Amino acid sequence: MTQSPDVRGDVSRLEVVHTAQMPWSASPAAGVERKRLERVGPPEAGRVTSVVRYAPGSRFPSHPHPDGEEILVLEGVFSDERGDHPAGTYLLNPEGYSHAPYSEPGCVLFVKLRQYPGKARTSVRVKVDDSGFEPYVADGIERMVLYAEPEHPEQVHVLRMSAEVTTPEVEVSQGEELFVLQGACHDGDRELVQGSWVRYPPGSKHRLHTERGCSLYVKKGHLATS
Repeated sequence: MTQSPDVRGDVSRLEVVHTAQMPWSASPAAGVERKRLERVGPPEAGRVTSVVRYAPGSRFPSHPHPDGEEILVLEGVFSDERGDHPAGTYLLNPEGYSHAPYSEPGCVLFVKLRQYPGKARTSVRVKVDDSGFEPYVADGIERMVLYAEPEHPEQVHVLRMSAEVTTPEVEVSQGEELFVLQGACHDGDRELVQGSWVRYPPGSKHRLHTERGCSLYVKKGHLATS
């Protein structure tokens, strides 16, 4: 049997995906659909980054998460054995975690699977709100750290930019991913709107500008190839 090819799996390539332009596709669970931004490995057992939508009342059967799971709730309420997680909740479930997730009102999630190996990682549940932001790199730019542990390379935060702000140019030596949560920004001539996902390869540079303001999910330090 021929294995399906990887989807945008080469981390040495710049990738830009505008999820608003993508169709939804079915998952193994009724009422749960997804838009796969990248996948490496088997279709239902590989490393995956997706936007996932639960219809009201839909659920997944209990299942484990080898190499961990990361979730940012974009809309609605996502639930599992740990409780209800409303929009703005960030979850990191370490390797070995299992649950039976569901959503009574429906929800939309940004999800990463099999990207956090190591059972000693800290389990995270945090709500993104104004109290968690701190000044960062330049006037009009703030961030809220969601995940950072000295013994692991990944760093995750939400970046918030005020209107008419430009970031300093940065070189991402170990790669970086952005997902636009609200608003819009530009990277040179490239426009990034709500739902846009960008993966910058290791060693690349970028500078962002926003006219009306924006907020971004940012993950860095995790794409080095050696």
